[in-house]
Amino acid sequence: MRLLLDTHIWIWYLTGSSSITSRIRIALEAEKNEVFLSPISVWEALLLGEKGRVKFQPDPATWIRTALERFPVIEAAVNHEIAIRSRTVDLPHPDPADRFLVATAQVYHARLVTADRRLLRTKVVETYP
Repeated sequence: MRLLLDTHIWIWYLTGSSSITSRIRIALEAEKNEVFLSPISVWEALLLGEKGRVKFQPDPATWIRTALERFPVIEAAVNHEIAIRSRTVDLPHPDPADRFLVATAQVYHARLVTADRRLLRTKVVETYP
């Protein structure tokens, strides 16, 4: 199964947060699954760090580089089709990061792993759980 991580899932997994369910943890660790991460999530994590909403030690960029080494993921590169779909995807909110992640999941034929209730309720992308 192809899984695209929402930004918070990636951060929760790497920080050992109790917010992540055991079902998601098992799916991320299963060798048969392909785990993707969008550069948009890296960008969003950097913004969260800059705004002080998440504390990354020693700093956001170093934490992210270390995280990518610790938990290797497949880069879901942003391409023209994703950019186009990000503007046409039917979401109930205008969040640009969510639009890019949903469009990326569609283009890569991946399930979006998220705990975001708004995204879990949408019918425009397959979600996990």
